[in-house]
Amino acid sequence: MQFVFGHFADERKEGVILMERIRSTEVGSHVGERIRVAGWLHSLRWLGSINFLILRDGWGLLQIVTEEEDDLEPLVSTHSGLESVIAIEGRVVTASQAPGGIELHAPQIEVISAVTETPPLVLSKRQLKAAPATQLDHAVVANRHPSRRAVFRLSGVAMAAFRGCLLSQGFTEIQSPKIVAAATESGANVFALDYFGRPAYLSQSPQLYKQIMVGVFERVFEVGPAFRAEPHDTARHLNEFVSLDVEMGFIEDHFTVMPVLQAVMLAVSSAWREHCGPELTELEIRLPRMPEQIPSLHFSEAKELIYERYGVDGRSESDLSPQDERWLGEWAWQEYESDFLFVTGYPTRKRAFYTAPDPLRPEYSNSFDLLFRGMELVSGGQRLHRYEDYLAVLNERGLPAEPFVDYLQAFRYGMPPHGGFAIGLERLVEQLTGIQSIKLAALFPRDLNRLTP
Repeated sequence: MQFVFGHFADERKEGVILMERIRSTEVGSHVGERIRVAGWLHSLRWLGSINFLILRDGWGLLQIVTEEEDDLEPLVSTHSGLESVIAIEGRVVTASQAPGGIELHAPQIEVISAVTETPPLVLSKRQLKAAPATQLDHAVVANRHPSRRAVFRLSGVAMAAFRGCLLSQGFTEIQSPKIVAAATESGANVFALDYFGRPAYLSQSPQLYKQIMVGVFERVFEVGPAFRAEPHDTARHLNEFVSLDVEMGFIEDHFTVMPVLQAVMLAVSSAWREHCGPELTELEIRLPRMPEQIPSLHFSEAKELIYERYGVDGRSESDLSPQDERWLGEWAWQEYESDFLFVTGYPTRKRAFYTAPDPLRPEYSNSFDLLFRGMELVSGGQRLHRYEDYLAVLNERGLPAEPFVDYLQAFRYGMPPHGGFAIGLERLVEQLTGIQSIKLAALFPRDLNRLTP
């Protein structure tokens, strides 16, 4: 069967012309017509005098109604149960009680692939009742449920909006290596590999490469996997995740980068509103609220605020705890009705070696995090751009220059002031949807204990 722009074109099968396949979301524009749909048998109710089928395709659900048991004979004769793949021709009618107000009558059913055993999870209920661990164990099937599919549709639209926003601003998309010779962050949280007898690692981020590519394109971005060998089994950590990375040259400082991030987040939110109406309804999602300018606090101000407002003195600490982030998220909403908050100027010792210090207060860095509804979503900032500064900071931190010799070559031969950020896609979707764990925001998550499916 020929596939043309998301539809199956008419074809001849044993001399019979088959109708063009129609998506479930397009059926409403064909009232009174006889059409062909295809998908999975989502549910079936035998009520004797009248019978109801729900067909599920990649876009939604469609109800099929028949008063003739003979219409269901193809299902009976093939012992086709739930999740069987079927095609149905029928007449489109309006019906207020049907999902979407539309249903098919007088169906002719064709069984494409019969399923004769019970699926491992019940997908026909409005909510997926299985425990999260069970959903993950059977993700191959669980991801078919409308609520799970909605999560991943939101992810897909977010990636498309991220790309579209940056391409419109002169950025070039790149793809960097995921097998590298040195740890990006110079820490122990890397997955080691045997690369033809030589040590190698899975990339923690494209950071070093996207900086190098600023020397080629000035503005670059990447959508790709990142790997962290962190032994965390929490609701906010994954060992493989999708990172949405940006780097741009000829900046003044990190405050030049922050408006680009705000524009990206606005584009993503707008795309959700435009393209994900059914998914937002399915998951009962409130889209993020963002003021014209996202509020911002310096790290030291954030610590002082937490002390004054909540009585917890963490002013000597070099990072924000998850509880700190939640408190700051509450404050941003109460003061600005903003789901977002920038925290700038994290202590330099807490940031990666390539982070530029604040020239006026070098103990703080020209960096930022973006909190979304009380959770760190984005890290970013200005990078060092002079070769001698890299040599100095590597020496100061006791790091050898040899593993970074190719990276440092970019700065040896001239790099402009530059900076960027990275968004964790699964964390963004986790916070948007309010699901129980970041693992449920990944198609097939990799965490401390899970390597399959």
